[in-house]
Amino acid sequence: MTTPVTIIGAGLGGLTLARVLHVHGIPATVYEAEPSAEARTQGGQLDIHDYNGQLALEAAGLTEEFRAIIHEGGEATRVLDQHGKVLLDEPDDGNGGRPEVLRGDLRRILIDSLPAGTVQWGKKLTGVSALGDGRHELEFTDGSSVSSELLVGADGAWSRVRPLLSDAEPEYVGTTFIETYLYDADERHSAAAEAVGDGGMFAPAPSKGISAHREAGNILHTYVQLNCPAEWISGIDFTDVTAATARVAAEFDGWAPELTALITDGETAPVPRAIHTLPTRHRWDRVPGVTLLGDAAHLMPPSGEGANLAMFDGAELGKAIAAHPDDIEAALATYEEAMFPRSESEAEDARLLMALCLDDRAPHSLIDFLTG
Repeated sequence: MTTPVTIIGAGLGGLTLARVLHVHGIPATVYEAEPSAEARTQGGQLDIHDYNGQLALEAAGLTEEFRAIIHEGGEATRVLDQHGKVLLDEPDDGNGGRPEVLRGDLRRILIDSLPAGTVQWGKKLTGVSALGDGRHELEFTDGSSVSSELLVGADGAWSRVRPLLSDAEPEYVGTTFIETYLYDADERHSAAAEAVGDGGMFAPAPSKGISAHREAGNILHTYVQLNCPAEWISGIDFTDVTAATARVAAEFDGWAPELTALITDGETAPVPRAIHTLPTRHRWDRVPGVTLLGDAAHLMPPSGEGANLAMFDGAELGKAIAAHPDDIEAALATYEEAMFPRSESEAEDARLLMALCLDDRAPHSLIDFLTG
């Protein structure tokens, strides 16, 4: 008897799980709070690694579709100092180890690969209760409810499924990213576009930095990084775009104008993204009928691994369920036994990388890391 699987969250991890299960003939339903697949912008560019994200897409049978959405040249990397001097410039070598794709494009090919009705949109989870024997009752804001035999929390940092397994909560790490965009970059923002180059640009300094990526469509997508108290960032009114932009830009007084233009010339309202993490060694005891994947299981600092790990989690969980279709607990135990040490290792590396980007030796500490 195939195992009915209930997945909360239509992010990359939850969708990969649903797809791998579908490949193995196992039905699943994904419940997503957003009203539709087009409800919001899905974030920027992702580098998909050959040792986890690409393996997940292979297990999902979507390698060809993935290759069709790659942004050629996106693997290029450069590091600048605050005066705009290029300290490291590595072109895209075309080896395919970390090709870049837009998150929205990747999500689309996953959604399109699923049978109609697999994703139930507009289903925001409000509560979960145990029914015994590994079954759970789920209630949604629209008043509907469903019961699950196998519940998977793929619902991100603020997971509503996680409390069934763990009392851990995300904590602010003292760093906030501020997101901006420039459009028609080569024509309208030529100096900033030249500074960014063909792929990713990093201009870190002690306690602050400006990073940007060239995306398909001649777009520059910027993340400004600031080590700051939560109270400082919450004291900025980001609904006042002019004042908020000026306040953030003031932290980079004296920096090269082609770098600060990534802030001051932003064509979208600046969006603050406070960085929260779960404990590096976040684990839980086996609870019948429920598990987590992606940020719900191992929220960590941005390092380029988050989306890759979520997809790999989804693929590995899907394969474990397929290998034990009549023994849910064996499947979950197999998945978690491998997932815990894998995520701990990546979380440690992610914390190290973020520290290197903004430590007292930046940008040279980042260059040392990138050059081995």
